[in-house]
Amino acid sequence: MRKNLLFVFMAMLALTGYAQRTCNTMEVLQEMMKQDPNLMENMEAIEAQTRFFVENNKEVTGVITIPVVVHVVYRTSIENISDAQILSQIAVLNEDFRRLNADRFNTPSDFTSVAADVQIEFCLASVDPQGNTTTGITRTATNATSFGTNNAVKFASQGGVNAWPSDSYLNIWVCTIGNNILGYAQFPGGSAATDGVVIDYRYFGTNGTATAPFNLGRTATHEVGHWLNLRHIWGDGGCSVDDFVNDTPLAGGPNYTGSPCIYPGPNSCSPKGRNKGNDLPDMFQNYMDYSDDGCMNLFTLGQTARMRALFDASGARATLLNSNGCGTGGGGGGNPPAPTCFDGIQNGNETGVDCGGPDCQPCQNTNACNPPTGLTASSRKGGREANLSWNTVSGALSYDVNVYSGVQLYASGTVTSTSATVGGLSKGSSYTFTVSANCSGSSSTVSTASFTARLAQENAFFEEATLFPNPSNGVVQVSFTSPVDVSNASLMVTSITGSILQIEQFAVVAGQNDYEIDISSYSTGVYIVVIDMQGERVNLRLLKD
Repeated sequence: MRKNLLFVFMAMLALTGYAQRTCNTMEVLQEMMKQDPNLMENMEAIEAQTRFFVENNKEVTGVITIPVVVHVVYRTSIENISDAQILSQIAVLNEDFRRLNADRFNTPSDFTSVAADVQIEFCLASVDPQGNTTTGITRTATNATSFGTNNAVKFASQGGVNAWPSDSYLNIWVCTIGNNILGYAQFPGGSAATDGVVIDYRYFGTNGTATAPFNLGRTATHEVGHWLNLRHIWGDGGCSVDDFVNDTPLAGGPNYTGSPCIYPGPNSCSPKGRNKGNDLPDMFQNYMDYSDDGCMNLFTLGQTARMRALFDASGARATLLNSNGCGTGGGGGGNPPAPTCFDGIQNGNETGVDCGGPDCQPCQNTNACNPPTGLTASSRKGGREANLSWNTVSGALSYDVNVYSGVQLYASGTVTSTSATVGGLSKGSSYTFTVSANCSGSSSTVSTASFTARLAQENAFFEEATLFPNPSNGVVQVSFTSPVDVSNASLMVTSITGSILQIEQFAVVAGQNDYEIDISSYSTGVYIVVIDMQGERVNLRLLKD
């Protein structure tokens, strides 16, 4: 049976008149994933470390101070913003991340219990990478009338200026971006050469060229939040997509709330939120929403934990704690240098790779403990149980296994064999599991895999599913076999970040099913084709070339 499906395309309407916040961080992420095949793996490893940090209530003590260098890239004199405007932005970052902002008293009572002092501060760098005294500001004339979101502003060869070392500084580029884009950021895990934040000169700081309603410095607060691994509060999808934070209510999309910032605003996922009957309205006051600057006033405790996880000993931004950029001799702003026991390099006080010295475990004469490979999961008991397995690691005495449902730890344990069984699963739900090996005196890094709890293969709705051709730049055939009729199936195409691009409801007949989707209008990149039958899903990776 072949069907040509008429899809409903969901697109943002072109905006005219009143300006709305536009952050291109997720679009930049998708483009970078196409260019760097290792980026997704890097980000998954960072997420695993973040989950471990949050779920085990770990802490990084003390106030963290991050050295900042602001690169002003200008063609006209008005774009060459003043030192005073730059200093006003640093002041806003410090107020917002320490919850010292004057409008913190506007946080609704529903959210005051989760509003947080992130205990992160920012200083304009006083020492440059060569050890010389600096103002923390660079100024570069360019012939470019504007920069897009292709990171050209980050390279001198493309009319911009090269980044200072991202392991020691937060790089912020200020320029004309164009296309009404306020800014964009790079998540942890990407290339050091492009690591940092880009802000349009019209939305930076609180004076000079700062333009209402984005003239209170919150664009930089928002983008630095991304740089510190925060997602938009709606998870860049619908109510079924999360931002990996438990204390931000689920939201169906961005809020463009402006003055007078009346609360409560929309409750876009009611009554489907985490608290169900006690579901709260959308947190449009959060710095990671799209509200006007005057309506934003908080980060949450959950967001704080995600950001501070990056500064744990094995965190993706822990090297900033060793920076002398603020002229304090290490620790970024007076913090003691972080141990380096988990970076795979012999450095600091170590006498071997990640071992020895006062901070790390003693060095062993045995070989390093390798991470497990070949992680697989097979369903049992109608999908209520799964058998997890992996390959033997030479020298391993035991294995630590953690199973996650979303960002929540579902089950954990230590086994001496190369398999483990987890029960009580919900059919159709997705799970992630990690395995690390424990050798004599050392442990490996974690390996990660995911699976969907489903019926045993012979009874599943899906016996096989394929895309052809893949990659493609036109019509793609989606083929799958089902042993049963299903009247209420759906077929979706989503971006790599979870945004739904096409969706259609249809009926499935027992046997072979073939459908066609046209992706000729899509941008080059990676997409996910999702087939859903009564909660049981198959996700197929599709490449548009």
